[in-house]
Amino acid sequence: MGINTSAESSSVFSFDHRDMMVFILVMSLHGFQSMITELLPEFSMGGLGLEIGPFWFVAMSVVLLFRSFWACLAIPVGGIVFGEILIGDFSALGAVEGLIVITMSWFFAMSLITDPTDVKQIAAVGFLAKAMEEVAAWFIDVGKFYVGVEELEAISWLPETVWATEGMGALVQIIGAGLIFGAIPTLYLYPRLRGKIEPLLGMNPIDGRDGPMFTRSSLKRLVAWAALLPIAFAVEMLSETSGGLIVFEPQFVETYGQAFLFVPIVISALVAFGLVYYRQQRTQA
Repeated sequence: MGINTSAESSSVFSFDHRDMMVFILVMSLHGFQSMITELLPEFSMGGLGLEIGPFWFVAMSVVLLFRSFWACLAIPVGGIVFGEILIGDFSALGAVEGLIVITMSWFFAMSLITDPTDVKQIAAVGFLAKAMEEVAAWFIDVGKFYVGVEELEAISWLPETVWATEGMGALVQIIGAGLIFGAIPTLYLYPRLRGKIEPLLGMNPIDGRDGPMFTRSSLKRLVAWAALLPIAFAVEMLSETSGGLIVFEPQFVETYGQAFLFVPIVISALVAFGLVYYRQQRTQA
């Protein structure tokens, strides 16, 4: 029999073999979707570069199926492993911002879900998580400008315009990755995955809960999100001024060309689908 993944049945920070499988699945799927979008062209509109994706609906749908801290953490880890280490462009300190901001944004947003069968609520929560991530990154980027560790686009006699220029980039990501390639496709994908993916990992779908969306637990997670932002900013600033602490930069893509991007794509696909196939065989045995 499957095991319920509800947060009420165990601590949100507990970690067992089921959490490990969820972590690996989310990590590899997010790495796969991120690297696929790296192969897509960038368009220019009015001098503003617009990228297609990333296809956030994959991460949105799978993470919100399981709603554990480890599923949230797997999103930035997938980007680091498949989008940085395997292509030879990794900085340990530079990775901390994403680990904190992305993980905590999703960890807070998923606490708002009361009815996991309500697709509109699921899509809205996924959109909120991505929006929180981009807003946090916006504040951090502007902060780096004000402390002088990075030069950002701004009118020389009106530095405050950096808020608008960086804010526009954040807004484009919120609309693109959060809505067009996130929440809207999630409306279609999530209900088709729910009840089908969990049994393959030996779990039951998460049940809903009574009460308001915003609870005491949600408040604690929101406070943690806000409290950790200064830490993310401090580490990012240190990364800009002191290097990456642990750096791995053989720059495989620059050496071997864009075709090298297929390496992390193939590896992430093998990991994700290999895990599902393995669990499916175990379930049928």
